[in-house]
Amino acid sequence: MTTTTSTNAAADDSVRLTAVVTGASSGIGRATAVRLVAEGWQVLAVARREDRLRELAEETGCEVLAVDITSEDSVQGLVERVAELFGGSLNAVVHVAGGALGVETAAEADLEKWQRMYDINVLGPVRVTRALLPALRESGRGDLLFVTSVAGQEAYPGGSGYNAAKAGEHMLARALRLELNGEKIRVIEIAPGMVRTEEFSLVRLGDQGAADAVYDGVEQPLTAEDCADVITYALNAPHHVNLDLVTVRPLAQAAAHRLARHQGV
Repeated sequence: MTTTTSTNAAADDSVRLTAVVTGASSGIGRATAVRLVAEGWQVLAVARREDRLRELAEETGCEVLAVDITSEDSVQGLVERVAELFGGSLNAVVHVAGGALGVETAAEADLEKWQRMYDINVLGPVRVTRALLPALRESGRGDLLFVTSVAGQEAYPGGSGYNAAKAGEHMLARALRLELNGEKIRVIEIAPGMVRTEEFSLVRLGDQGAADAVYDGVEQPLTAEDCADVITYALNAPHHVNLDLVTVRPLAQAAAHRLARHQGV
């Protein structure tokens, strides 16, 4: 998927667009920050891990800030940094920070994991959205882009906690689109299926062998770069064009729980 320069306002230095990307220390968030910088955007990449952010800054030249989206004080620091860097005007917030923890059934739910998933997948994006909405309004060309998951659309055994959290984020995006109707702010949702990144399944399962087994026999799961490609296309589209919801899966995946697996792949 490519974007032509005729529709890419970021290609013109006189109108360089600005973005905050959360979850930028790894995976889809990192790939998105890299891609947006390459497309001419001014990017403030945020995550909790400062060492990873420093590496990203050295690689791309983007601005970085350590932020915990579950902390009100930390997000207030983000607001102040946006004001310093971009004069309080912002074109896009790309909500990538999130994740899954565990595969217990609802009957065996670890409520601390459920609470953490709700905090990072729902309350975190709400907190950041509320804090940066004035800057998006100030720009006159704002985007709220949420990276959710097919898990927010389709339930599967062992996924109930993550299903519930991502469904909450999905409904947040839908409600915001209604609430902001008539303003110059798009609300975009990108819902990936199986994406093979270095950390998602490892964090969820806590074991490298179990994490690797998730992808056994699946030909070409999505990559973080595949998702960044779709995200960048959505942000660079003419601003009257809104991609409300894009569900993107690898060809081998027909549904969240239905995968073609082949021996020796």
